[in-house]
Amino acid sequence: MTHDEKLDAAEELMTKIARALVDHPDEVLVEAVEGNEGDDTTVLEMRVAPDDVGKVIGKQGRTVRSMRTILAAVGQGHHLRYELDVVEDEDDDDETDDTTFDGSESTTAG
Repeated sequence: MTHDEKLDAAEELMTKIARALVDHPDEVLVEAVEGNEGDDTTVLEMRVAPDDVGKVIGKQGRTVRSMRTILAAVGQGHHLRYELDVVEDEDDDDETDDTTFDGSESTTAG
């Protein structure tokens, strides 16, 4: 399995898990972004509908923490390191402000 195939498998797994949790599964997007130069960690950014952010983060970040644990286990099997960030897009007068949730914040989910 090539590096790209491993990355695709990790992205697909996180997408399937997120789609099972949210009300708008068609709006789930997980994609790899470039990490810091010289860093061996691949960052996966997850974008969901604004109404679904709380569902993927979970109460006190438990859901996203569990997803990160699964992703870490996949990474160990692939001999790679993955990081998962949940990114919320906010539209303010045609300007986009990306907010990343690290799951350590206390968030109430519906």
